[in-house]
Amino acid sequence: MRFLLSGYYGFDNLGDDALLQIIVAQLKTRYPFATIDVLSAKPDATAHDLGVTATPRWDQGAIKDAISVADVVLSGGGGLLQNATSLKSLLYYAGIVRTALRAGKRTMVFAQSIGPLDFWGKQTVREFCKGLSAATVRDERSRELLAPLVPSTAVERTADPVLLYEPPERAVDLEPAGLGDASDPLVLVCARKTAHQSDLVVALASAVDRLALEHGARVAFLPFGGAADAEVATAIIRKCKSAPMLVSLDGLDAVAAAIARAKLVIGVRLHALILAVRFAVPFLAIPYDPKVAGLTGDVDYPLPPLYTPGERVVPARILAAVDAAWTGRAALAEHLARQAPLQHALATRNFEVLAELAR
Repeated sequence: MRFLLSGYYGFDNLGDDALLQIIVAQLKTRYPFATIDVLSAKPDATAHDLGVTATPRWDQGAIKDAISVADVVLSGGGGLLQNATSLKSLLYYAGIVRTALRAGKRTMVFAQSIGPLDFWGKQTVREFCKGLSAATVRDERSRELLAPLVPSTAVERTADPVLLYEPPERAVDLEPAGLGDASDPLVLVCARKTAHQSDLVVALASAVDRLALEHGARVAFLPFGGAADAEVATAIIRKCKSAPMLVSLDGLDAVAAAIARAKLVIGVRLHALILAVRFAVPFLAIPYDPKVAGLTGDVDYPLPPLYTPGERVVPARILAAVDAAWTGRAALAEHLARQAPLQHALATRNFEVLAELAR
């Protein structure tokens, strides 16, 4: 068996790197003699770090060769079939699906969030994905969007594979990063660039100050997207009256360990919230993208967003949301813990659908 994975891989984005790490680990466990090929922006690093074959994602000839020898082509996970980033991005990912289908390969949309898609985006997905072998999506909103576009394919709602993450046997030492016991009670903030960036800075600075000055929290910013996220975090820190930290952690295990010991997570980044769900850590979401709202809806999260980009910043509403999250931490953690078995089963279902296809 030879698998080919297409996704936003090799860009040093911690969320997508985590997704790839979990998918590869699951495939190696389930198919120990399979070959796994990944389309990557940094193929040498991807091959070295994960013990896989890797193909340069910009080399069209190499991509066609990789598809020609693949048994199964997986598009995902992640938010690939959308044209909010650009139509060019959608054409890239949908084009790989179309090339694989034309080559007669078993082709699956795997653990994706779908959309946003405008008229031309929907037309592209409808034409390029005609004949898909299988499809799983990680929220109900995505299922409702994709199913009418590929009517001959069953589209199943699952959950993000990162929900299957298991910590290493040896605990990660967070003390060198300043996140040891002295950082309690710890709040982690994972920000990123969005539309209406200046309003986001104001909203997050207000939330951070409320947590630090009113509730005694120790707040740390954790960049998921490298320098770009660190730049956003720095702008928010400069706006704060309190003194939050900016920390750097290397790899999924360290980041997951930090989130697991936090009392609260404020997340713009989707996978910060997914890891919070995984460890039943209360969170406040900022839905810059429909996939974030999709996650909160699917886990039936009782708190509204901290702030939605594009809306007017209402300071009293921000402070009330922070207070509700902080004082309701115990009940929120219990709610997420009750969700855990279902979310684990849904995340596992991606690989069960793949197994049916692979047979």
